[in-house]
Amino acid sequence: MANTMTMERRPRQRASAEPAVVASGASGIGFEGVSVAYGSQTILESLTLTVKPGEIVALIGPSGSGKTTALRAVAGFVQPSAGRIIIGDRDVTRLPPYARNIGMVVQNYALFPHMRVEDNVAFGLRARGAAADLIHERVPECLGLVGMAKYAKRYPRELSGGQQQRVAIARALAIRPQVLLLDEPLSALDAQIRRSMLDELAKLHRNLPSLTVLYVTHDQTEALTLADHIGIMRDGRLIAYGDAQGLYRHPPNRFAAEFLGRANVLPVEQLEPLADGRARVRFRDQWLEGRNHHGLAAGAACYVCVRPHDLHFAPRAPQANRMTGIVRSVQWLGELHNIVLDVDGETLRLTCAPLTDTPEPGTALAVHFDPADVTLVPEADGHG
Repeated sequence: MANTMTMERRPRQRASAEPAVVASGASGIGFEGVSVAYGSQTILESLTLTVKPGEIVALIGPSGSGKTTALRAVAGFVQPSAGRIIIGDRDVTRLPPYARNIGMVVQNYALFPHMRVEDNVAFGLRARGAAADLIHERVPECLGLVGMAKYAKRYPRELSGGQQQRVAIARALAIRPQVLLLDEPLSALDAQIRRSMLDELAKLHRNLPSLTVLYVTHDQTEALTLADHIGIMRDGRLIAYGDAQGLYRHPPNRFAAEFLGRANVLPVEQLEPLADGRARVRFRDQWLEGRNHHGLAAGAACYVCVRPHDLHFAPRAPQANRMTGIVRSVQWLGELHNIVLDVDGETLRLTCAPLTDTPEPGTALAVHFDPADVTLVPEADGHG
């Protein structure tokens, strides 16, 4: 079972002071050309990535992309076939999990059902031989950090899923790890509790700004909400990496554009660079203008990327792009309307505040979008 309690199973030894449970040195994570293979199948291929001390970095991607394998390699549960893993200033590639000074939280909480909350949180400290007075101090401190101090005497079965996950986080923090590894920690929770837990994790990091966090998820909202930087994985490779806002606004390839947030991605041609980092391109029989953030050369094959919420029924700038499509569907989602258009065989999605009069399927509808809200994305997707 891949969590903190597994990492602490080692011969117990007495400790007269705190050093065994206090992080030392820098707390960043470094992947240096890390590959993981099972037989002839490569699961993770030449991953090079640096998580700076105090950062939250999220790895996202579809199932089988290699994101969890990367996290488990840091934890020590899988052995790289090539490359090195650095935690702080130590090469931990060959170290066992218990020697890496990490905390880990997984999606199924993995609390000991026969132990009270306070004993679950104290487990890692006791396994490391921490003194009783330190345990007495540290357990309520960590429970307080996650808002669970008043539940110390309860058993896991007496807690909700969200409360159990908070206890699991407190247990991971109790050993004062250099890094905290979160493996899809919210995926088993319902939507409302998940939103609440996102707020709690953000608050936790504000209270512990030196804590380095590697967060694995398939949920783009979690990544955008929490992460300083996001890495997008595909088929065992890192195909995009950057700060959360930059990666969302200027995706480096089509896969990143469509995986991180909803995006309209249209194939275009005849790129013509303009002044001020802009360019115009041809879609079917019309010209569109957008930001040439990636510095694509004249004639380069590329895509236009524009987010659904940046499409409007009326132009908001004199130079706005305009497209007309046939309404395929209109979906009311409570706080917004989602409209799907067919534009010369390509799909265009628009989201807007709830409409009083909704367009009928089959009717023509013109939409506008500012060139500043358009990014030109290279045709190559960084894969293969």
